[in-house]
Amino acid sequence: MNENKTNINWYPGHMLKTKKQIIEDLKLIDIIIEILDARAPIASQNPEIKDITASKKKIIVLNKSDLANEVETKKWIEHFKMKEIKAIAVDANSGKGVKETLKQVQDIMKEEIEKASNKGRVNKNIRIMVCGIPNVGKSSFINRMINRKSAEVGNRPGVTKQKQWVRISNNIELLDTPGVLWPKFENEDIALKLAYIGTIKDELIDKTNIAYNLLKYLEKNNKKELFERYKLTDEEINSIIPKENETLLIMNLIANKRGAIISGGEIDYEKVSAIILNDFRTGKIGKITLEKVNNG
Repeated sequence: MNENKTNINWYPGHMLKTKKQIIEDLKLIDIIIEILDARAPIASQNPEIKDITASKKKIIVLNKSDLANEVETKKWIEHFKMKEIKAIAVDANSGKGVKETLKQVQDIMKEEIEKASNKGRVNKNIRIMVCGIPNVGKSSFINRMINRKSAEVGNRPGVTKQKQWVRISNNIELLDTPGVLWPKFENEDIALKLAYIGTIKDELIDKTNIAYNLLKYLEKNNKKELFERYKLTDEEINSIIPKENETLLIMNLIANKRGAIISGGEIDYEKVSAIILNDFRTGKIGKITLEKVNNG
């Protein structure tokens, strides 16, 4: 297996179009809500979107916080606070943190609303843009924000028909944007983390190599959780000879324990890789944060 070789080809043309549209839309927007994956806040932040939205007021939503290490998430919240950016731990599937996000929108815009009111604009609308790369839970978050029953606002001057404005409350409107990746990874480590958390579609990656690299990471950083999930022991691994590749031994043991075997007793690497990736992405291995503040 090729360690750290993802060979990912994943930047379709519509993403470039979406990026241009976001730049055009920004003049209509008061505040950005940028959704990151709490397990990998750096890898899941599109640097291009970060740059083009830098002049706007912003809230960071650390979504999927239920799958991340709670202590590390708190550290990330403090990290963003030091950069004068409000960050909120959210689990969009359960709705946790969504109301707090809306409250922060109101708090951040309070001064501007008061200024508008003093000038006679009593009902100033707050316009939000929600940004995030694919599979960070943007749709789930938006559905929670609009409570699944809010009406569309409709087209606005200077807004193309493809855009969808949704009214969240009397004075808050939301503009959704498609998930946007960026054309080139800074390094292979970023690509791997995005593959681990499922941002890049599995059909675009070599699942076996991704699962292998994930196992290698977990063996080094989350061995306790890994071994507990698959009922592995050091004795079990040490009993296997030769030991040329311990990560591969672990993968083979997991395959045997989970019935990922094909005729003739050979390992079904496609099946065991799918099991490992799914277990990680759904939190069955544990609440694991791939990026720590002190090394991120």
